[in-house]
Parts: sequence; C-alpha cells; structure tokens
Amino acid sequence: MQTDVIIIGAGASGLMCAMEAGKRGRSVLVVDHCENVARKVLVSGGGRCNFSNRIMGPEHFICDNPDFVTSALARFTPADFLSLLESHGIEYEEREEGRLFCIGSSRDIVEMLRDECERAGVRFRLGCRVSGIVKTDGFRVETAEGIFDSKSLVIATGGLSYPQLGAGNFGYQVAKQFGLKVTKLRPALTPMKFSPQDARVFGCLAGVSINATVRAGAAHFTENLLFTHTGVSGPAILQISSYWDGKSCLSVDLLPRVDICSVLIEKRGSRSLLSTLLDRYLPKRFVKLWCDLHGAPKPINQYSRQEISAIARDLHDWRLRPGGTEGFNKAEVTLGGVDTRDISSKTMESKKTPGLYFVGEVLDVTGRLGGYNLHWAWASGHAAGESAGPGAQVQAFSQ
Repeated sequence: MQTDVIIIGAGASGLMCAMEAGKRGRSVLVVDHCENVARKVLVSGGGRCNFSNRIMGPEHFICDNPDFVTSALARFTPADFLSLLESHGIEYEEREEGRLFCIGSSRDIVEMLRDECERAGVRFRLGCRVSGIVKTDGFRVETAEGIFDSKSLVIATGGLSYPQLGAGNFGYQVAKQFGLKVTKLRPALTPMKFSPQDARVFGCLAGVSINATVRAGAAHFTENLLFTHTGVSGPAILQISSYWDGKSCLSVDLLPRVDICSVLIEKRGSRSLLSTLLDRYLPKRFVKLWCDLHGAPKPINQYSRQEISAIARDLHDWRLRPGGTEGFNKAEVTLGGVDTRDISSKTMESKKTPGLYFVGEVLDVTGRLGGYNLHWAWASGHAAGESAGPGAQVQAFSQ
C-alpha cells in the first residue's frame, strides 16, 4: 500500500496529526499495536480528561532546548482546542489554575478525534505491530499485516509511562536508527517512595492529605501532599518529581499559609497543649505522630523561645529524603526523549531525515500537571499535520 503519510501511534498527538494532514487532502494511515485508540486519553483526569489549560506558555514545560515549544504552542492554543470541542457540542469546565476538563467523559474527546479523522479520510490499522522501518525515497514500514510505503512518516508512539497501556521504547529506537539523539529518560509526574526507615514511621498516615509547599532545588509547588502506605503522592509531589535529582532531600513546608512561629509566640501564655493548637492547622493523625516524634507535647507556656523556633523550623522545613519514585508504572509522563535540537520547532520534522516527524511525549518535552502534556500532544501533532506529506490524502497507523 502506498500512502502520503504513515503515523505510527494512535494516541493524542497521532490522532491530531492524522486529522490535520487529512484535512489538507493527504492520504493518511495510522498504525498501532493496540486494539483501541487513545487509551491514555481515556484515563486522563480520572476519566474526565484534563485536556488543556487556559494559562499556557513555555514556562510550563521542561525541555533541554527551552525555546523549542514556543512556535507550536503559539500556532495551536487552548482556544483552538476549545473551538474544536464546541463544534462537537462537548461541554467543558475550568477548574483551579486554569485547568480544563470535560464535564462528561474522556470518551467524548476520543470520539471527537475519531470523528474528525473519519471526516478527513484517515485509515487505521489497529492491533498491527511494526517490525521494521526502511528508508527508501520515502519510508517503508514493515508490519505483521504487510508492507506500507509513504512519503512522510510520523512517530507518535509516546514515552515509557503507563506500560500497562502499551507504552514502550519503539519511538526512541526509531530516533536512534535515523541518527537522532535521545536524552536521559526517567519517570515524571510520579509518586515518591519512602526510605525503608521513613516507611516504618509514616506509613500509618496513609490517606492523610496536607496542603503543603514542596521544594526541590529552585522549583516549588503549593498543592496537596498525600501520604500513602509506601510514600507520598498528591499534586505537589507529582509536580516536584519532575524536578527532583534523585538523591537530594525535599523541603516540605507543612504550613505555607501560616507563620506558626508568630502564632506560638502570641500564645506563649496559654496552658493549652501544643498538639491542641496544631490540630487547628493540620490533620489530627499527623499532629499526633509529629508530636510523638518530637517528644510529648507540653503546654505552650512551658516552651522557650528557642524551642518554639525549632518547632517552627521543623514544620516549615521538613526534610524528606525519598527512597525513589514509583517508576514508569505510575508515572503520568516520561521526562526526556528525542533531542529537540534535531527537530524543527515549526514542523516537528527531523533536521537529519526529511519526511520523518516526531510528535508528543516521545520528544524531550515534559509538561507540568494540569493539562499541559495533552496540550503539547495537540500542538505538536497539529504542527506536524500541517506539514507532513506531499499533498494528496493522509493515512495513520497506531502503535
């Protein structure tokens, strides 16, 4: 089979690329080894799909080549995706910090993408594994269902996160095959594990949630921190995991909106126990354990200024040294990927191999929590879809 564009990967970026290329009259074939499209989109946002964010800019992404994302983000904005939703009658809502969610189900987004692809004449080969790629005057893709030839080839295979949904290293292998560099890969937006010692101490707090500021180096996030049986999770931890160097302590401010030192000094004449006062600001289970670890609580009027300063320091700068992360099985995205210095920021085309494109998570672009990674999938897929193929009709493969 000869076609203008083959897209390997039927996820968010691959489907966006397919529909855009198809709209331009290109013949498109999408190939994927999974039986269903956009499986990761379906689980996004707890099934409600945090599909984008009103507040969008390069500062919300991690990339060794920071300016790379600017062009694609400028040419496909959150407003552009909202227009697409509205044309399909899909209702959405804006939550805290500009996060955009479906009011209905993530499935509404997936059905919209499939509808757009069908209108654009995109063809699919699902449950079809790619065994090899050969460079000809275009590209020859060898699969379990035969050989497919195209003028352009788009790699939209995602990263290593969610292996249970079919993720793998195929895209990185293709990049290396064609002489492109791949930066160091590690899990991001992932829960963190306790060290064995901390697990014995804090494991009993599973289910306790605290609004905290978590710092790693120059990065910091103020959101919920959730204790689990094995470590810590919640938005603050997921966010900071992308910036953690794998060995340093995290600094956790358990009372980011309260100057507890001033509160304690003001209450120095009180006969109330320290735990009674702290219960006003922190969950009781946490306060009990914290006080047990720091000695039995005394009435506040029995603490010296020096002791009050030490208490405040420990609450505003709890040093937590993680024992590692939960890895790719629980990571929402992959940090690192195909080096963007080898990729055109306008078209997502390889600078070394004309006609070869990389989109979405396979690239060294990692968004923060809050709809940024899905929006990068839309923006990068759109950029490649506007460029791929000579000009007939586009076909997409899912991998």
